[in-house]
Amino acid sequence: MALPGADKFVSTHEFAQSLDGKDPLHHFREQFFLPVDKIYLDGNSLGLMPRKSEIAIQRVLNEWKSMGIGGWLNAQIPWFYFSERMGEKIAPIVGAKPSEVVMTGTTTINLHSLVSTFYQPEGAKTKILADELNFPNDLYALGGQIQMKGLNLQNHLVLVPSEDGKTLDEQKIIEMMTPDIALIILPSVLYRSGQLLNIAHLTKEAHVRNIVIGFDCCHSVGAVPHKFDEWDVDFAFWCSYKYLNSGPGAPGFLYINERHFSKKNGLIGWFGYIKEKQFDMALQFEQANNAGGWQISSPGIIAAGGVEGALEITLAAGIEQIRKKSLHMTEYLIFLVKELLSQDPYSFMIGTPLESTRRSGHIALEREKDAYRINKALIHHGFIPDFRPPNVIRIAPIALYNTYEEVWNLVHTLKQIIDTKEYLQFSEERSIIS
Repeated sequence: MALPGADKFVSTHEFAQSLDGKDPLHHFREQFFLPVDKIYLDGNSLGLMPRKSEIAIQRVLNEWKSMGIGGWLNAQIPWFYFSERMGEKIAPIVGAKPSEVVMTGTTTINLHSLVSTFYQPEGAKTKILADELNFPNDLYALGGQIQMKGLNLQNHLVLVPSEDGKTLDEQKIIEMMTPDIALIILPSVLYRSGQLLNIAHLTKEAHVRNIVIGFDCCHSVGAVPHKFDEWDVDFAFWCSYKYLNSGPGAPGFLYINERHFSKKNGLIGWFGYIKEKQFDMALQFEQANNAGGWQISSPGIIAAGGVEGALEITLAAGIEQIRKKSLHMTEYLIFLVKELLSQDPYSFMIGTPLESTRRSGHIALEREKDAYRINKALIHHGFIPDFRPPNVIRIAPIALYNTYEEVWNLVHTLKQIIDTKEYLQFSEERSIIS
């Protein structure tokens, strides 16, 4: 039986339970370790552990225990080829050829590697275009790359402004694709508001202007289908521990469109060598003619087991089905907030675009006052959201393991917290990690 559309939502507890009864992905919840007596709604920061990941990590540990160095070629997935195998596995999720994706490094290392390759200021084209709402880490890395080229950061990093402090106007981004832009780096999703950018449209407009463009997809891969090849994206990079559920500090991924395989990685390391000749130990570097050429160092094999197990679950569920449920759950959350929490004294606002085509996997709940204290009160009640200053409580109902009833419980707990003014007992002082 199909799930009802937003126009047929009702706010009763029984209705939430009925949605769970019709959910075709409901059984995947059993494949995760769920925190005891908690409702976990923070999978956009760190996904929960899949049972398959525990099994895969334990297998890798046993291979190390029993084989030692032999695991590099004789393990179930030979460690020497683990990064390429995971690239092949995730390729259909992001709409790429197997040779165009590799598991390697971390988000920041991969960003540095890619920018060192694609940022080649020459003539009038010397600037990088980014945006002021991007996760600051990306801007730090871009600034570092500009400075390594001996250029002035203030003059060569151009940031698209936001009119509302929440979202970006894509037409404004296009207007700022001026002849002096050498490279564009944008997030697929804005980490505070959850706005999903139109990657295909922005890529097309960049290429019309002869500008290379790449995307940070940390907040979209695993929640939103991607079609990198169809969209003709130049490159992309992402972590695996958010919607992909591979574990804290797990390896990241990068995508290189095959038409760029002849380019030279600016951050050379021996794992980017031609695989068949890597152990020749030649002094002259020969870069692999695929995405593997952008590897730098040996992969963290134990953590890679978490990636292996998690990808099996995502592939089994299907990224299109994950997206369908994710949109439905966030639509339901928006409905409940509007129905029950939008008026005084609750005064919650939705900071995420309401259109499904502009929304990723989380909802930004905003409140002008006391948002952080309310977030603390939610944690006191057993909910795990997260907070982003100045006033955003991020809620991520994950399609693979959250339920509609949990969303209903969240909204009614927020209502209770405001009704009783319970949040007033919590300090406004923020912890180191919020």
